[in-house]
Amino acid sequence: MHVPRVLLAGAAGLALVLSGCTGDASDGAADGNGADLTPEEEWFDQEEFDRQLAQRDIEPEGPEDEPWMQAIEPEWIDTSEWEFDDPGEATVCFSNASVSNPWRVTGFITMEQQVEELQDAGEIGDFRVSDASDDDNQQISDIQAFVDSGDCDAIIISPSTTATMTPAVETACESGVPVVVFDRGVNTDCAVTFIHPIGGYAYGADAAEFLVDSLEPGSRVLALRILPGVDSLEHRWAAAQAVFDDSDLDIIGYEFTDGDGAQIKDLVSQHLQRGTIDGIWMDAGDGAVAGLEAFEDAGQEYPVVSGEDELSFMRKWQEEELDAIAPVYSNFQWRTPVLAANMILQGEEVPEEWVLPQEAVTEETRDELLEVNSGMPSLHYARFGGQDLPGFPEAWEDR
Repeated sequence: MHVPRVLLAGAAGLALVLSGCTGDASDGAADGNGADLTPEEEWFDQEEFDRQLAQRDIEPEGPEDEPWMQAIEPEWIDTSEWEFDDPGEATVCFSNASVSNPWRVTGFITMEQQVEELQDAGEIGDFRVSDASDDDNQQISDIQAFVDSGDCDAIIISPSTTATMTPAVETACESGVPVVVFDRGVNTDCAVTFIHPIGGYAYGADAAEFLVDSLEPGSRVLALRILPGVDSLEHRWAAAQAVFDDSDLDIIGYEFTDGDGAQIKDLVSQHLQRGTIDGIWMDAGDGAVAGLEAFEDAGQEYPVVSGEDELSFMRKWQEEELDAIAPVYSNFQWRTPVLAANMILQGEEVPEEWVLPQEAVTEETRDELLEVNSGMPSLHYARFGGQDLPGFPEAWEDR
């Protein structure tokens, strides 16, 4: 299996992920002419950057109305060696990194509902889940317990981190049962399939290109980031740097926020005291509403902004008629590993690297998605892909 180079570039230590890094309003300030915007070599791979941006325009294979079953440029592999005599009796085990944020909560509900549908159809048997609460050591122990039990006929893994979890994934592969990895990758090609949306470069570029196209030359843009050293977030920022470096925008700085709404609002307020902000780029948009509140408090016009397909932002976007875009890290991907495990247990071909579509929400697609999700809570993600599953809508509304 091909492991994308984006996953092999300098993964961060767990301490960085847990401790975070915040700065005052001067941290990460650019010099006004983009001199420090060149992406850091550690986090930027030109070949992978070009690959992901090209994949945005490639028509995926698969059912038009089931994006979770679509694949971009798939290389199909034979899985007949894992064909199970009676898939309806098979035990599928899932080692989850966590449900520590709304995106993962939304996704896990979608996965549970997909499992229920397959179980009702007699296509899989028992579904066992472990949750590591973002603790690498716990997830290593969880995977080992699945292997030692000998009860798992397929193992699905969403790794907490890349490098540290690689040996544990290899241990699962060595057990002889088929392994499916999704969401975050690892530095091994032993899994039968690795499932993920296009990636962080595509996400960061979608947002940056929108700002470049929407703003006048010389406009002032503030970048808001969650944490340093996390590969998917670094790739988003590296892509934005590459796009901004070829523009005439004035990138006035970037700030680490820990994804905390109060901190986001405070940092934006500090920058507004120093001058105008015409645009805001974010590496994850679930705190976008907090940033916009700083403009309201300051009596300033809303900026051009990139958010995410979280409903709190999308509803604010609609209500205030913002000039905005919502990049997406496709939440419906939580359906795909369960379906892939079922396909493998039936001896069907699956893509070696299963690249799912990753389509940003624009003004043209926003209202339809909001209508479909009208009863969902604010922390729900619009592209969750579960409208046809048995628990819709109550399972997601009653979280």
